[in-house]
Amino acid sequence: MTVVWINGTFGAGKSTTARELIDLIPHSTLFDPEIIGGLLTHHLLPPKHLAEVGDFQDLPIWRRLVIDTAAAMLAELGGTLVVPMTLLRQDYRDEIFGGLAARRIDVRHLLLAPAETILRERVASREIPPGLPDGDLRIRQWAYDHIEPYRSALATWLTADAHLVDTSSLTPYETAVRIAEAVGDGTATPCEIVQTPEPTAETVASGVLLFDERDRVLLVDPTYKPGWEFPGGVVEPGEAPARAGMREVAEETGIRMEEVPRLLVVDWERPAPPGFGGLRLLFDGGRLDSATAGRLLLPGPELRDCRFVTEREAAGLLPPVRYERLRWALRARERGAAVYLEAGVPVG
Repeated sequence: MTVVWINGTFGAGKSTTARELIDLIPHSTLFDPEIIGGLLTHHLLPPKHLAEVGDFQDLPIWRRLVIDTAAAMLAELGGTLVVPMTLLRQDYRDEIFGGLAARRIDVRHLLLAPAETILRERVASREIPPGLPDGDLRIRQWAYDHIEPYRSALATWLTADAHLVDTSSLTPYETAVRIAEAVGDGTATPCEIVQTPEPTAETVASGVLLFDERDRVLLVDPTYKPGWEFPGGVVEPGEAPARAGMREVAEETGIRMEEVPRLLVVDWERPAPPGFGGLRLLFDGGRLDSATAGRLLLPGPELRDCRFVTEREAAGLLPPVRYERLRWALRARERGAAVYLEAGVPVG
């Protein structure tokens, strides 16, 4: 099962190209995630909730529904799903593509990249549906406002992540032919995202805290899910939790630990749909010298970035419960005694 994700800022020609493309790729179906955005904003979610976000892409429910709908359509229809949708935030890209990869769905990421002058001309000449109050002004301004975020994404992660197609002098059909050829001959390769199957029950996960010579703790930014984390992962059946942490550290960072790490925290994470929760363990991986810290294997298929941070800096990166887990792990490290938590709160 495959998703061909056609990215590009507003006015790049994604929708028209996608409609041409489904005639060129056998057994392909069009899926426009904007339909889900429209349902959420106009029919399902209360206005008060919507007022708190600037874009429906900022809604976690939209990102989850895009993943679930794409997977359900492929399970029902098979073949290839053609998805025209702007994604300019790397964390949203990671969340959606990682969720698809977890369902064993390959994602081919194509970027339509016309010259900016061409892009602005297309926005200016874009047809606006009749009957919209101030439609011309609002829709065109929306498109213009997204050119700068597009530039920023292009200069940082987007160019390296996607297969670029310069559409400055191409018609939508010619663009679709280029994409079909790139997908067919393998030029547009599947995105390099670790396929982490979604749990179907409670899990046990082991994280390992690694420290630098200034006693700052290592946090990592996974490619396959949003948010910063500790090195580590889910314990496999029959695997000792501490050994699982050691294995994950080696796979993610290239650092091979010589000694089994000491337990710092056992935290019970309550189920929060769609997650199942489970036990989360944190171990003390000790202090890395500067030479070892300099050998971290990044970037890679599992991690986009890593950073040694102070406890205060970690508070700005980690979700609240995960930060509480870290905070109590650092206290346990100081005291030399493990702590039992429930949802980040000490018990007993």
